[in-house]
Amino acid sequence: MTSSTFETSIEGIKSVWGPLSDQVVAGCKRHLADLLKAPATEEWLAALHSEAPANKELYRDPTQGFVLLAHSEYAGLYRPPHDHGRGWVIYGIQQGEIEMRTYARVAKPDGSVGLVLRDSTLMRPGQVQVYLPGDIHDTRCVKGPALLFRFTERDLKKEDKAEHRVARYVERDGVWTFGTP
Repeated sequence: MTSSTFETSIEGIKSVWGPLSDQVVAGCKRHLADLLKAPATEEWLAALHSEAPANKELYRDPTQGFVLLAHSEYAGLYRPPHDHGRGWVIYGIQQGEIEMRTYARVAKPDGSVGLVLRDSTLMRPGQVQVYLPGDIHDTRCVKGPALLFRFTERDLKKEDKAEHRVARYVERDGVWTFGTP
């Protein structure tokens, strides 16, 4: 029996897994890029295109804890600047186009925290992008429907909901600041 691209990619990630390092990030990035090359005829990918789930967990490693999610997004969907707490993530675009901008967190003279736009990348099918702990970014779907994969080295829902480690930013008077709306 032949393995699907999905199974092969997950096994590849498992084979390079370990504490955060250049080698682990490069290996996971390579295997996620391989996943993006899966033919649309593979059953798991055909189902994702058909269902177009806003958020679907595809795999959770019972031993290492990493998670692979699929997100279907419509053109115009915007997710404001945020980080991923102590976790690191890799985004991969399978279909559509997503703009991802990165920011630096800066202290203002009045002591408040703000963001400065660092860079903008238009991600197209087949491309992957890594965000390490503390990296701040936003996302905007510019060509949809988009299908993106988000590989996280830990359960980010727990990071966000239970441990409150994910930082989110809001725009006030044209300036991005730390906090809630």
